[in-house]
Amino acid sequence: MEDGLLGALAADIDEAFVAYDADFTVRAINKRAEDMFGVSATNLIGKQFSLELAKDPARAVFAGVMYPSLAPTLVRLSDAGTEPQQAKIIFENPHREFFTSTRRVPTGFMKVVREVTREGSLMQSKSDFITVAAHQLRTPATAINWTFENLEKEEGLPDAAREAVATGRAAAKNLLDVITHLLDAAQIEDGRFGYSFEPTDLVGFLDTLLGRALPVGKLYGVNIYFDRPQGAVMVAADPSKLGMAIANLVDNGIKYNAAGGSVTVTLVSGGGNAEIRITDTGVGIAEADIPKLFQKFYRGEGVMKKVTEGTGLGLYLAKNIIEGHKGTIRVESAEGRGTTFFITIPLAL
Repeated sequence: MEDGLLGALAADIDEAFVAYDADFTVRAINKRAEDMFGVSATNLIGKQFSLELAKDPARAVFAGVMYPSLAPTLVRLSDAGTEPQQAKIIFENPHREFFTSTRRVPTGFMKVVREVTREGSLMQSKSDFITVAAHQLRTPATAINWTFENLEKEEGLPDAAREAVATGRAAAKNLLDVITHLLDAAQIEDGRFGYSFEPTDLVGFLDTLLGRALPVGKLYGVNIYFDRPQGAVMVAADPSKLGMAIANLVDNGIKYNAAGGSVTVTLVSGGGNAEIRITDTGVGIAEADIPKLFQKFYRGEGVMKKVTEGTGLGLYLAKNIIEGHKGTIRVESAEGRGTTFFITIPLAL
């Protein structure tokens, strides 16, 4: 690609644009890039942007974009060997964030850069607001829940009063679940949702978890079964976080089911992975809803008809937790025919 054509291409692109050879000789740079990075095309075009030049503080941002390994924070957004190579690059003092997309061309590389500092700041402000608001709400919600729990223990309550107390406690628990989900989602987005892994036998782990789900299943008239293997199935897991993810899937299988239905959890191992299958006989999921199922705040029309309450965060959290365990999660479902979630987690070495 001739330099004249590269220059014309650079001028036509709205985002910052830089073209360079394999040896980092700059071939084209547009006005948006000059303004964004505080550099001059006259001083760069036809010259090799070496690591020595990158040491100049005035060129620090441009250097971090050209040589991402020099940037204070680099988040790779694409797999190695794929095209385009995409990344998020973050600088501090002052705080600036960039999204870069780099492609190979016959003469070298083309890089398109978009500054997303304001977008990142807005997302952080939103996350901070959710975190503060949820923390402020959790204390009174806990107190309300505790009050209803104690009222339920009172003897001699009239039936109408006891029913009202039970309704109030259920509402308080739902509120606490919403608050917890909001805090967990905010921590995931901020990268603060840490894990504490330990050797875990999935057989005993699931046995305990499903034992806790039995009272809920009984309340809804749904049977819970565990198809377990012989012997232990060991993985590295954070029991609290993994329990949150699987309990949510089992809970959904119970609530979006019918009286007399079932939830069956099957555990198998092979090929270096443990696989947990959670199968219910419930309402199922529409084909159009499946691609959106793990998005934040998404609830399919069918499930909203069955259970009106819900944050739409449970499956989003479950997916992030499973992936935090270096695992995968997928779903197979059909309306009116039930749903199966497939979870794989690497076996412990």
